[in-house]
Amino acid sequence: MSMEDELRGRIVQHIIKSLLDFQVLKILEREPMWGYKIKRLIEKKSGLKIRHGTLYSLLDWMKQEGFIESHEQTYGRRKRRVYRLTNKGRSFLEAYRNIVKEQILDD
Repeated sequence: MSMEDELRGRIVQHIIKSLLDFQVLKILEREPMWGYKIKRLIEKKSGLKIRHGTLYSLLDWMKQEGFIESHEQTYGRRKRRVYRLTNKGRSFLEAYRNIVKEQILDD
C-alpha cells in the first residue's frame, strides 16, 4: 500500500468518525434502510468498525430531533426497524453540506 493510500484511509476514517451523523443522513437520503445495513455500508466504505450502541444512540437522537423517522417492516420471519429521512432531515443535511463546504474550502 502506498503512503498516499494509507493517508487516504486514515483521513476517510477520521471523517467518518467526526461526521457519522452526516454519513447516516447521506445514506438515508438515497433510500430508507435498517440500522444493521447502515452500519455495514459505513464499515465497507470506510474500513472503520462502528459499535451498535454508537449507531443506535445516534439514530435515536436523530429521531428525537425529527431528522429521521422509523417504522417496523417484516422481512420473512424477521422484523426490522427501517429509518427514513424527513423533510427536516433533508434541510439539516443541506445546511450541513453548505457549512462543511464553507469550512474546508481554501480562501
